[in-house]
Amino acid sequence: MDLVSELLSGMRLRGASYSKLRLAPPFGIGFGASPDAHFHFVSAGELFLWPGGGGAANNGTIAREAAAADMTVLRCGDAVLLPRGDEHALVSARGAAVRSYESYKTVPLCSQVCMLEDGARDARDSGDTLIFSGRLQFEMDTLHPLVGLMPQVLSVRALLGAQPELAPLLAAMEREMATERAGAAGILARLADVVAASIVRGWVESGCGDANGWVEALRDPRLGRVIAALHRDPGRNWTIEEMAMQMGSSRSVFAERFAAVTGMTPSRYLLSLRMRLAARWIGCDGQSIDQVAPRLGYGSRAAFSRAYKRATGTSPGQLRRAGATA
Repeated sequence: MDLVSELLSGMRLRGASYSKLRLAPPFGIGFGASPDAHFHFVSAGELFLWPGGGGAANNGTIAREAAAADMTVLRCGDAVLLPRGDEHALVSARGAAVRSYESYKTVPLCSQVCMLEDGARDARDSGDTLIFSGRLQFEMDTLHPLVGLMPQVLSVRALLGAQPELAPLLAAMEREMATERAGAAGILARLADVVAASIVRGWVESGCGDANGWVEALRDPRLGRVIAALHRDPGRNWTIEEMAMQMGSSRSVFAERFAAVTGMTPSRYLLSLRMRLAARWIGCDGQSIDQVAPRLGYGSRAAFSRAYKRATGTSPGQLRRAGATA
């Protein structure tokens, strides 16, 4: 596999919760900042995405600066991903009142999806806006340094020319939103996962915007060999000399090149990768600390626990307990 494909294979967007929104204009719904990514798909109507507007509600009205805010128009068939979970609002017009998402009443449709209605029953007759929204846990063990470099909003619209296969997925979401067939909520959730992951992949393949250092790393075949090797075998007892051999250069040239491109030393990068993998394996996958420690190159549970606490400030036992109660 090419390096981009190999790294993307480690990316997971796990849907935490989804909502089908049926809103009658005028409306404004605010989403606060979250550690999870936000996803929105519009299947009927037209609205504005206001980045940063999620906390702007003041007695039910948008702050005055909203008139000059940089808003994005979203139309039927549009999908957007806010990878960093920044606060934002969806509004029918610049002057619409904004209510927090939590202030709306929701009705469960299945374990992961709920319905939020604040309008007439039949969107085709009433002109209601239909939106499928979700919070997704962004698990990018392999491309994690890119998350902080991603733009606030990623749109599917810019990708359709290069990824025409997305059009049928969006059309399928629109059909599922327009009907009430059995299992529609679950199907929508799975489609949203695929579309959101495709948006991230499209951003990576199109050059990653201003994330020049990581683009350079992904495209440099010599340095890319090192990064790929670290991800394939993170538990190996890597030395700087062995990494330099993977690149085919001297130790000093390799270390300087790696730090210049990635912004961290090779040893720091490897430690960060191991800790992210540990967090996923223990907190999300439910593996035991005794299983994870040797997989990441630690000779004992105690050695791994010390390294994890030094790097993250918390113990792996706390991580396991948190995962068990999630």
